[in-house]
Amino acid sequence: MTKLGLLHTVEALPASFDAMLEDTDAEIIHVVDPTLLAGAIDHGVDDRIRADVLGHIQGLVEDGAEAILVTCSSIGEAVEEAAAQVDVPVLRVDAPMAKQAVQTATEGSGSRPRIAVLATLEATLGPTGRLLERAVAAADADVEVTSRVVEGAVAARTAGDQARHDALVRDAIASAAADAAVVVLAQASMAAAADGLELTVPVLTSPASGVAAFKAVAGGDA
Repeated sequence: MTKLGLLHTVEALPASFDAMLEDTDAEIIHVVDPTLLAGAIDHGVDDRIRADVLGHIQGLVEDGAEAILVTCSSIGEAVEEAAAQVDVPVLRVDAPMAKQAVQTATEGSGSRPRIAVLATLEATLGPTGRLLERAVAAADADVEVTSRVVEGAVAARTAGDQARHDALVRDAIASAAADAAVVVLAQASMAAAADGLELTVPVLTSPASGVAAFKAVAGGDA
């Protein structure tokens, strides 16, 4: 049986990704390390975090994972570095979303299109913003990328008030959509807040596109 590895930094995410991967017949191996995200928030992605990310990815390879998906955008650049040091495909969950965002933004007409990036963590804005800028450059597109933190959302979730977290994210999405061609949610943990919104522009979340790309890399019906 094919084995697929996932590395998370949020305890709640394995169940969500299990649901998205339930149509495969692969064995799913999860590793959850909240200290990676805590460190990224506290002092950025330093050599220790890079080493820990590489260690987890190497561990998943040793456990038989034939492809690996890392679901935390804040450590995305460390993931890219680690991917070059192992012999199996390693995907950062937000990479397919970035390409899709640029494609969506350039499909419209009129003035210079804007991609609005939202995050609940300051630590995520840098890695996701740089990823999108690279995608814009790779496409040789004339697209503006803006980004902002949804204030209060993290505090609400930390206090156990998921409903307030989601409401703050939804309000921020609606505001950003007013003058953007596409809205990008930088963190997998924000995806549920976008459910049911009716807007005139697309709202992209990393789990759906990331899992689709992961399945393709892993062989479709893994």
